[in-house]
Amino acid sequence: MGTMYASLLPEHEAFIKKQHIFFVGSAPLSADGHVNISPKGHDVLRILSPTEVAYLDLTGSGNETSAHLLDNGRITLMFIAFEGAPMILRLYGRGRVILPDMPEWDPLMERFDPLPGARQIIHAELHAVKTSCGFSVPFFDYTGERETLKKWAEQKGEQGLIAYRQQKNAASMDGILTPLGHSFHK
Repeated sequence: MGTMYASLLPEHEAFIKKQHIFFVGSAPLSADGHVNISPKGHDVLRILSPTEVAYLDLTGSGNETSAHLLDNGRITLMFIAFEGAPMILRLYGRGRVILPDMPEWDPLMERFDPLPGARQIIHAELHAVKTSCGFSVPFFDYTGERETLKKWAEQKGEQGLIAYRQQKNAASMDGILTPLGHSFHK
């Protein structure tokens, strides 16, 4: 059944820092909308406090989480042990998007290594942390990060990334405008 906590404990933080991948879940309020689950690699997550996390979101082919956060704020982050003792750790919270032109951007960005294609920071205030067994999760060996997204972003260049985001990241697949989409219409 798992155990619920009101905030991250030191052992949860240690577990998170060992992981090479995490997953982000979000959904619109509309019953017809699509639930989104997005994998995140690279060293992009920061624990800001026992009830607060943020991750640097890189330009990708979609922007579902951003749209869903603007729609209703609900977010879940999931970490899975693929090596060592089994465990699944889920962080439940309310998230928001921080764009480069917002005052919070610079102080938060100082916590991250600069990565090509950084488009926004997803910030989450946690209201629950849940552990579960993970007994059925198979073992996987980590062999390294893919460099494909970084290389793609570097080749696009800043102007190319802006054009790409206007085309691919302004709205969700359900047509919900993202914060980036709103910024393009200013």
